[in-house]
Amino acid sequence: MSLAYVILGLLQQQEMTGYDLKTSCFDQCIAHLWPADQAQIYRTLDKLVEQGWITCTIEIQHDRPNRKVYTVTELGKAEFAQWLGTHQPLPTLREPLLVQLHFADQLSNEAIIHLLEQQLGARSRKLAECEIIDLPSLGDESANREQVMQRLVLELLIRREQTYINWLKTAIKVIAHQKPYPSHYQIL
Repeated sequence: MSLAYVILGLLQQQEMTGYDLKTSCFDQCIAHLWPADQAQIYRTLDKLVEQGWITCTIEIQHDRPNRKVYTVTELGKAEFAQWLGTHQPLPTLREPLLVQLHFADQLSNEAIIHLLEQQLGARSRKLAECEIIDLPSLGDESANREQVMQRLVLELLIRREQTYINWLKTAIKVIAHQKPYPSHYQIL
């Protein structure tokens, strides 16, 4: 998946500037799914204009810089609809911690536990960020369709982080009870 489809989806909800996309959408709504920096957003907006998937209108402002407002075209809506209905392949998983653990027999138990505890802290913070997102629960009859879809995604993120946290706690216990390598093999 590319950033282009995220932007198309957001612009279908309402027309926006690149700044609005960054501050109102990426930073506040979708950062837990697909983070993007300002430069990536503007590069992608330029490409989408070139492809004819969005248009850019300049709003003249007298007391501040002019605004570039982006809107999805019919071609962009069609492309987005096609993408929405297309099965996406499994993502390539790159987990640096797992690669470190694969080779971690060279480290002391303390060094391994330290790595795991750092990851546990980061995952716990990510879980806390997800848990404070204010969406109706799945059984809430007052939730609209958009909220239900967003809640389904959020539920998976919460469960994934909780599973990772549980695994990290187990890994820490296992390593804490491992017989250490002879000291001449250990790094750190």
